[in-house]
Amino acid sequence: MKTFGIIAVTIAALTMLSCGSSAPAPAATKLEASAQAPPAVPAIPPDLQKTAESSLGSETEVLAFGDLSKSGPQQIFAINRLKAAPPGISAEGTLITRAVILENEGTSWKQIFLCDEHLKNTKGFLGGTPLAPVNGWRLQFEQHEKGLEMYFTPLMSPKGEGGHVLPVGIRWNPKVKRYQSLDRTFENFLGELPALETPESQIR
Repeated sequence: MKTFGIIAVTIAALTMLSCGSSAPAPAATKLEASAQAPPAVPAIPPDLQKTAESSLGSETEVLAFGDLSKSGPQQIFAINRLKAAPPGISAEGTLITRAVILENEGTSWKQIFLCDEHLKNTKGFLGGTPLAPVNGWRLQFEQHEKGLEMYFTPLMSPKGEGGHVLPVGIRWNPKVKRYQSLDRTFENFLGELPALETPESQIR
């Protein structure tokens, strides 16, 4: 009887340990599932999508909207994607032909930044923009405490310019209240150019 009692206690202890070790399994499964789930992407309001399309056309993609500059007014950041990467160019990342930032002015929206063949704001061409036209850009962007920050890199070296092509950083300048390009340290703002000089005019 004593031996039987010991066996019964041992079986009961093992059963309790087994139950205790299996209890956390559902919670762990939930954590794994949530870690694998992609972050929710906010839906683009139809009126904002329509506003962006009025600027860039029907193939417009809105990447961000809201107080992008951390200055108060609502803004829309939208692009036209490049349909195919040029030969020899990696297709990774966000390849674009055009980008725009629109700002709400009460009952209307105003274009305050444009990337097409060049980089421009309401005052002119941004410092650091290539002299020759660019047909495609690689875009990187992030949002942080200073607002939207964008990096535009030409997909290939523009005609007449050799060497490695560096990205042009662009961020809202609260002092002048517009988007401007940044110097190579990505800390100091550059002024605008009212017109771009062509390589030929520089030689003259």
